[in-house]
Amino acid sequence: MSTTAKDTKALENPGTQLITGNQSFHSVTEKISGIVEAKVSPYWYLAITISSLLALVFFGSIGYLVWEGIGIWGVNIPVGWGFAIINFVFWVGIGHAGTLISAILFLMRQRWRTSINRFAEAMTLFAITCALIFPGIHVGRLWVAYWMFPVPNQMGMWPNFRSPLLWDVFAVSTYFTASLLFWYTGLIPDFATLRDRAKTKWRKIIMGILALGWRGGNRQWKHYELAYLILAGISTPLVLSVHSVVSTDFAVSLVPGWHTTIFPPYFVAGAIFSGFAMVMTLGILARKIFGLEHFITVNHLDKMSKIMLVTGMMVGYAYMMEFFIAWYSGNEYEIFTFLNRAFGPYAWAYWTMITCNVLVPQLFWFKKIRNSISALFVISILINVGMWFERFVIVVTSLSRDFLPANWDYYRPTFWDIATFVGSFGLFLTLFLLFVRFVPIISMAEVKGVLPQADPHHASEEQIKNENHAR
Repeated sequence: MSTTAKDTKALENPGTQLITGNQSFHSVTEKISGIVEAKVSPYWYLAITISSLLALVFFGSIGYLVWEGIGIWGVNIPVGWGFAIINFVFWVGIGHAGTLISAILFLMRQRWRTSINRFAEAMTLFAITCALIFPGIHVGRLWVAYWMFPVPNQMGMWPNFRSPLLWDVFAVSTYFTASLLFWYTGLIPDFATLRDRAKTKWRKIIMGILALGWRGGNRQWKHYELAYLILAGISTPLVLSVHSVVSTDFAVSLVPGWHTTIFPPYFVAGAIFSGFAMVMTLGILARKIFGLEHFITVNHLDKMSKIMLVTGMMVGYAYMMEFFIAWYSGNEYEIFTFLNRAFGPYAWAYWTMITCNVLVPQLFWFKKIRNSISALFVISILINVGMWFERFVIVVTSLSRDFLPANWDYYRPTFWDIATFVGSFGLFLTLFLLFVRFVPIISMAEVKGVLPQADPHHASEEQIKNENHAR
């Protein structure tokens, strides 16, 4: 097919285009830079006020925890891992989609990622920031959290490298560092664009420092693309390893329901599933608030829906395999644990998880649902609800009924458990709103690369009309 014929087909079928609205290089710069440079909307002030108040609730809850101790939480014997570990695993899972979209889809040359990778990466960083706080407060003595790091000190104490808590610190902090470098590298050309458009001296200085002297020369582009490729290569195994390590926290124990080798792939699939759901939620809000319908199109949402459909079925398969493994092992404690999950005192949580994670995503089989913005928004939120309940079911149901019936107890979260969890969303949203205000939400440099004009053989509309007229 000739280039002109391709252009004609794209014009006739806008649903197949990655960027709609007949955009040019100039219009892309104007639209995306305009979000950062325009006067702040009253809605942004309202949103950040609410999210900041929630963040204050989060830090206030931590402050009271430090003052009073973990007795303010609902943890008991035998449920020693409560909301802190549930929230930690939940936020780490949310952070998965950003680097997956940036790194793995980049290496697979998936051009549709260009409109969503920037804010997905930002979401990763903010989710991991929330996640890293929970292991620190989980240990109860926040002021000695530095013991988790191999810092030389006069006491000659070293971390216990056999502790899963330490594995989390290394895995998640490595993932955060690689994701931050990858995110910042992708921002350099866009910072240079903002620097060149800056109208105030301070803005020009700040953007100039962040742009690292970028001028857009051929040599700079060559080095940039090589660095981006290397960072993508480094980040890709981390996407798969970090949640595998988190799942190993459970799998190395002897607690019934946790001692299974399926956990690493099961957790990674679930993390991608929940991460894409959060990307979709934020993407739908961003395209509505900032008028980005031409950049985050129904085509992008359709592709994300298909990924969630696949990963949702992988998660459903893992749920079934857990039951099969328990039955096939012949271990009466394993069998009891899974029957207890489905029909015991926490059955309400288990069936909420099944409904949101297995049944609801099946709606993505229908194209009409995949093209409905309101339906996608509701489903993406339900999936995140379901994935939080998945962590609740794994942590609480196994611990609440362990080997000794004399130990059994019912876990109830307290006000401070819930305040800490809800408040963590305040921290996450505050960071995200600041990102939207000061950093281009979509990568201008990468989006321009997928425009038809970026093709050296691209035909103009006038040429297309002349060719069609000649036919």
